[in-house]
Amino acid sequence: MKITQKRKVNRYMSFFRNNYGFRVPYQVLVDGTLFSEQLSKYFQCELKLLTTQCVILEMEKIGPSINGALSICKQFAVHKCGHEKKPVLASKCLESMIADNNPNRYIIATQDPSLREVARAVPGTPVLYLHFRSPTLEKPSQQSTELAGATIKSSIHDQGCTMERLRQLKKQELGGQTGEEKRFKRRKAKGPNPLSCKKKKKKIGTQNSLQKAGTSADQAQRPRRRKRVKIAEHIRQELAARLSVPKTSN
Repeated sequence: MKITQKRKVNRYMSFFRNNYGFRVPYQVLVDGTLFSEQLSKYFQCELKLLTTQCVILEMEKIGPSINGALSICKQFAVHKCGHEKKPVLASKCLESMIADNNPNRYIIATQDPSLREVARAVPGTPVLYLHFRSPTLEKPSQQSTELAGATIKSSIHDQGCTMERLRQLKKQELGGQTGEEKRFKRRKAKGPNPLSCKKKKKKIGTQNSLQKAGTSADQAQRPRRRKRVKIAEHIRQELAARLSVPKTSN
């Protein structure tokens, strides 16, 4: 299978999963006009191939020309369609199986153009057919996309009403002020955490040079003190006596 085909299948089935609750394994409802061994490979997942008693009885009435297809169809699981006592045409039987917006989440696999047209009109019904013997899943129909869009809008509206109700309740709890109207004190900017800051490393060489420079500067600013010479007491007395005797003229 080509990459573009694989992407289309994934995108289309993702639409049905998200909007209509389809789940793996997908249930493929097959009539007597479509048989392919490539369906599991085409969907890249597990499938449940189903048919009804009305489809098998109609194929048996056609005769031996389709015995091969009939033997394959009998290998599928047979779902109760409610027509066991009064069988109807295969197309009418499958139409009844997808009535009321396809509650059982069937994928309709058929080559019958009229049955495909009916299936497109039922929201949430994927349609599968063979194109040159290759399985092909149709794009979701307009009815499916419109109903999905309306459901999403309704969900958004309900969610909006719920949020508005919550805002009103919150406003009542805050005494008439909403969270936006209530002012909070601004926190002042704090300094860095001292524990997370690295301590500055002292440079040994620079510190020693600064100490030496400071010592020399202190020495230059201090006045020099005169050294006192100690004189013996008897010499001091003799000098004082000489200084006190007056000089005589000749």
